[in-house]
Amino acid sequence: MSDPIVILTEEPLGADDRVNIERLVDGQDTPLVLLVPGNTERHLLVDFLENLSLLDVAKAFRELTAHAPDPTVQRAEAAETLAVSLAALEGLGAGVTGEVVDGGAVKGLVAKVKELGAAQAVVITRPHAVADTFHTDWANKAQDQLGLPVLHLYAGSGFIGDS
Repeated sequence: MSDPIVILTEEPLGADDRVNIERLVDGQDTPLVLLVPGNTERHLLVDFLENLSLLDVAKAFRELTAHAPDPTVQRAEAAETLAVSLAALEGLGAGVTGEVVDGGAVKGLVAKVKELGAAQAVVITRPHAVADTFHTDWANKAQDQLGLPVLHLYAGSGFIGDS
């Protein structure tokens, strides 16, 4: 059996993501461990700038006035993301398990990689223009803390982030 691959995602995984992970596993007997953060810890200013960079001015200003999300709702959404993602990756490698992590996405990824002695970590997110440009995205943060390469994939595509 190969070393496990730990995957952190903020988005429900689908068919395109399955293809990417299937290529990564490459027919090996590799366990997959999927993590979904219970709270994505987004920053208001970064989100505002990101929406502006995507020319979505209405959404940028709408989110400025939005109330803080309910932790119970966030956790339920994370559980749903986990269920959909586990179903999407079912049957790959030596099987897939997963959990919702609390206390920070990167912190949870780093802890799980160390706990399992995993040789590979993957972060799957939607593009985040500001964080990706300034290398403050989850993949870069995890890579800095782990000292091993972290593959950054954009959800629903074959595009690789710059980490």
